[in-house]
Amino acid sequence: MQKLTLRQNQILQFIQQQIESTGLPPTRVEIAQAFGFHSPNAAEQHLKALARKKALELIQGTSRGIRLAKNFSALKSGLPVIGAVAAGQPILAEEYVEDYYPLSPNLFQPSADYLLRIRGMSMSGIGILEGDLLAVHRTTEVQNGQVVVARVGNEITVKRFQQHGYEICLRSENQEYKPILIDLRTQIVIIEGLGVGIIRTGKPL
Repeated sequence: MQKLTLRQNQILQFIQQQIESTGLPPTRVEIAQAFGFHSPNAAEQHLKALARKKALELIQGTSRGIRLAKNFSALKSGLPVIGAVAAGQPILAEEYVEDYYPLSPNLFQPSADYLLRIRGMSMSGIGILEGDLLAVHRTTEVQNGQVVVARVGNEITVKRFQQHGYEICLRSENQEYKPILIDLRTQIVIIEGLGVGIIRTGKPL
């Protein structure tokens, strides 16, 4: 079987979850809705790519005609672990996935989309230590006081979020680190996600 992309692994896991919970594979519409595709045709293209890689079989003539490959259990599964991200690049780009952690996304509320490996000790005051894995729910909507993953310029950072009007403060939980102050009238900050849990690895970088 050829190597699968991160998205292809996610779609396979979704199909398996649907089969285990309902007894049936999902329709193209259900896949499109689950992954935010604009149309079922986008889901169909992903399924055809997976069929070409021998990860599943498509059965013609039925909306649920999807059969997983017999060796699906050997595929990488779980939450992707994201390490260092190059400046300006998407966090979930395939080249930044270090590994997959065997953990259900639904153990967190809201559910986790990936695990981000923590670098540095700026959040040590609340027990987020270097080398830990932060479970992250992808969203741009966060509230004051929440721990967020933010992109400031080309850098990815984990901080406590506070916003008052045009001013945003990304605050550390360690007195040795100064807060990051942002004026939205002249600067840009992108919220990549919300921290929803922590996994203590005991392995500092």
